[in-house]
Amino acid sequence: MSLAAASFQEAVYEPFTRSSPEEDVGVLQERFSRDGYLFLPGALCASVKPVLDDMLSVLAPHIHWNESVSAPVLAGEPFFESDPLWDELYPEIQALESLHRLFHSAEVQQLMTLVAGAETFVYPMKMARVAAPRKIGFETPPHQDAFSHHAGPTMAGIWIALHDADEAMGRLTILPGSHERGVRPVLEAQGVGGVQCEIYPDETLWHVSDVSAGDVIIFHSQTVHRAQPNVDKQRVRLSVDTRFCDYGAPVFSTNLEPHHGWRIPRLDWEYVYRQWNDTELRYYWRDYPALF
Repeated sequence: MSLAAASFQEAVYEPFTRSSPEEDVGVLQERFSRDGYLFLPGALCASVKPVLDDMLSVLAPHIHWNESVSAPVLAGEPFFESDPLWDELYPEIQALESLHRLFHSAEVQQLMTLVAGAETFVYPMKMARVAAPRKIGFETPPHQDAFSHHAGPTMAGIWIALHDADEAMGRLTILPGSHERGVRPVLEAQGVGGVQCEIYPDETLWHVSDVSAGDVIIFHSQTVHRAQPNVDKQRVRLSVDTRFCDYGAPVFSTNLEPHHGWRIPRLDWEYVYRQWNDTELRYYWRDYPALF
């Protein structure tokens, strides 16, 4: 299997192509079809602070906001997704009503319609990312959601920055146009998800940019993406994401569980919902007509 350009040293980087929700929908859809993603700076700048504040309240005292660097910082030793401390904290993050409600807000729903139909289905599984510094080698390797979510071509991912993040903190990186080459073979790899997809020898150009709070990236289910390592000494990168599709597209059953509910015993929907004020979003997917 070819893994050319799998290391960051061998890759060439260019900034994300910038888009705006105010552009013509046809232009945006053509760009999405060409590049496999849309980068929408500031699209949710007024919406993310409640989620950031709630996540920080759960992560304290291990991670806290530092005004002098305008970022979350780590107190103590770094931890990785599935480490014991992460497993202790993550169910409480998953139980945050603000995390789930963000993706069902009118603002986010409108962004989803830029690449899907007028009616979209938001996957129940919502993800929160905690990229700690000094854990080099444990970042998310290159992968496609079409493989990891058992998804068809109409599914897309939506990733939201909760605060400003620069290169040292590890950024989401996109392989533009990679969605056009189908679903790729995978092999076992260290890092979030545990697998890496094949990277072809001619694929050396990646897109990446610094992000600000409320920046949004929407990407095709077959678009190859990965995280850069967080090489900062203390700053932590926090972000959230989920998947969505046009209403009626098939959704595989593993996407109906809380993120990591398959391996953390107490993390089920009863646990997630136990302190929610609103019942509107509880089990909203049960009547979806295309579960398999």
